Amino acid sequence: MFIIVALGNPGEEYLGTRHNTGRIILEDFWKKFDFPEFEMNKKYQSLSSEGKVGKEKVLLLEPETFMNKSGNALKTLVTSAKKAEQLIVVHDDLDIPLGKFKVSFNKSSGGHNGIESIIKAVKTQGFIRIRIGITPASPSGKLKKPAGEKAIIDHILGKFKKPEAETIKKVSKKVSEALEMIIKEGREKAMGEFNSL
Repeated sequence: MFIIVALGNPGEEYLGTRHNTGRIILEDFWKKFDFPEFEMNKKYQSLSSEGKVGKEKVLLLEPETFMNKSGNALKTLVTSAKKAEQLIVVHDDLDIPLGKFKVSFNKSSGGHNGIESIIKAVKTQGFIRIRIGITPASPSGKLKKPAGEKAIIDHILGKFKKPEAETIKKVSKKVSEALEMIIKEGREKAMGEFNSL
């Protein structure tokens, strides 16, 4: 069974913020494959929904812990390196320009607290990640990253402006295609297909 985890913070005040990009994107996938309503699952400390993509069973999770405790949702689910390979984490990434995303496998957290927490909980970094860009870039593609801790926090906890939200909508469709390909045809194929965009 594949487990897709969308990172974010719970609560009304975080809706539509850049740090909740994973959740925003997962909603599209959830609708596309007509999964049942999300329900609170105390064991996983997450909102969860289980369905199928093709013949594969898929569990969608939105942890209801804060970002830096995201790993709590997976402690009882991902108990071996083999199971970790069926784990896909969808999250925001400051090192990727808005409008782009990357499929990665077996990479370090890059300073992302949610990923850090998951690596600790599942005791491996051998899982799939879909990293969604949230940083504006110049026309030539140079990242305009916020400088200093306060600016970074303000940026990731800030809400998407209307044009940015439109961009995320477009990315969302592509991410749903990438998730489908990972599930049906494997991560290598998806990396080859989507990382060259």
